[in-house]
Amino acid sequence: MTTADKPDKGRDARRRYLRRPRSKQRNTGRWSHTYGAVDLGTNNCRLLVAKPNSGGFRVIDSFSRIVRLGEGVSQSGLLSDAAMNRTIDALGICADKMKKRGVSRMRCVATEVCRKADNTEAFVARVKDEIGMDLDVITTEEEAGLALDGCSPLLDYRNGHALVFDIGGGSTELVWLRLGKDQKNEIIGWTSIPYGVVSLTERHGDVSASTGVYRNMMDEVAAHIHEFEREHGISDIIADGRVQMLGTSGTVTTLAGVHFGLKRYNRQRVDGAWLKSSKMIEICERLSMSDYGERALEPCIGEERADLVVSGCAIVQAMHNVWPVSSMRVADRGVREGLLQRLMREADQEAKAQRPRHRNRNRRRRGRGNAPVKEVAK
Repeated sequence: MTTADKPDKGRDARRRYLRRPRSKQRNTGRWSHTYGAVDLGTNNCRLLVAKPNSGGFRVIDSFSRIVRLGEGVSQSGLLSDAAMNRTIDALGICADKMKKRGVSRMRCVATEVCRKADNTEAFVARVKDEIGMDLDVITTEEEAGLALDGCSPLLDYRNGHALVFDIGGGSTELVWLRLGKDQKNEIIGWTSIPYGVVSLTERHGDVSASTGVYRNMMDEVAAHIHEFEREHGISDIIADGRVQMLGTSGTVTTLAGVHFGLKRYNRQRVDGAWLKSSKMIEICERLSMSDYGERALEPCIGEERADLVVSGCAIVQAMHNVWPVSSMRVADRGVREGLLQRLMREADQEAKAQRPRHRNRNRRRRGRGNAPVKEVAK
């Protein structure tokens, strides 16, 4: 081991010290809790358990499982018994992990498939009865906002604007942002495209069956993208080179893993990576022309995603055809991270509201004699 490779114990100690809050704050606000966030989507059930640190939070446990809750909903309008059973098993694991880790503040949300299914109310009641978990079905607007909150550390403020997209199982969220000073961003517009990897696949079937299926997928998504483009004129700003595109979803992280040739998915390699759009589109087109077996052999796709990844590719390529950015940033983060950030902010706000308010009154009493105290104009 060279001198440069040796750990600097003094530096590490300083870093640990900087992570600690001041002693008066250690047991107040965000610092007094362990947090849990569950994101139940059309295809996946995902959990993060975290503790706060000076940079935001530190993940101490996690869980992810493909449950396919939305399987068949586009045809029947109902969550199937088999899908609900799979999902409740996964949610039970999430609940056990949060209990084991001593989670004191949590939020568990469900997205597009639970907004659509006619028997969602019965499913939510069953989750409460069997697991004791309160499951909130959130709006498309809140889902987009949470995804944006979770991805915001990856925004590049050298750009004037950002286009953030989240390809889910049942829908795709788009957020168009103006990036401001001091990271104060303005949401100019947002929309929810009613197609995700599950719903689009169920609607069009296997691309191997016909060469026109992939094109039909793109055309159907493109109709919604063109509507958003007409409203905001994003392509003109892209032409000036002042737009960052940031994608958060299993589709873009999978495409990044394929691009890097990973033998096993590696979040540290993928999260925050920049990919040339031309390379990503090449992968999309190659996968669209391959069959299920060929896709399943890709280590970062496998059998669980082999039938869904092509519809995700169609969404990515439909966006690129309208908004041809030169490169795209990949985020392996989103709704769960957004939930954690909001839970911590809420804890801080509650602690602030509970602080005694007599300090200013005591200071005024310290004036000399009965002389009036001048207040400084704000």
